[in-house]
Amino acid sequence: MSFLVGSVAGALVTGGVYYGFSNLIQTRTEEHRVDMHSLSDRLTNASTLIPSPPPASTRITHRPFASLLQSRWNDEMAGLFRSIGTWEERAEDWGRNILYGNNSRARNS
Repeated sequence: MSFLVGSVAGALVTGGVYYGFSNLIQTRTEEHRVDMHSLSDRLTNASTLIPSPPPASTRITHRPFASLLQSRWNDEMAGLFRSIGTWEERAEDWGRNILYGNNSRARNS
């Protein structure tokens, strides 16, 4: 008898869970369908409601002072990296001279 009652109770609980998830999925699917329909209508009718933006060439503002600053910054950074490279070569030569003597560059070349 308890086997029959346990099976029926399990079937009822499983059925309730299934019904709950099924109802949730159906409700959300309907909400998504309605949202997609309204978005599709807005997208289709957007060309008549919103004017098209002006071309990009008219929207770009030319700022000569900012471009001058950027160019100057780039030149300063290039000079900094060049000087770091020069310092590195000097340190390399100095270390080579200390370790191997003054004619080490002539022997390696």
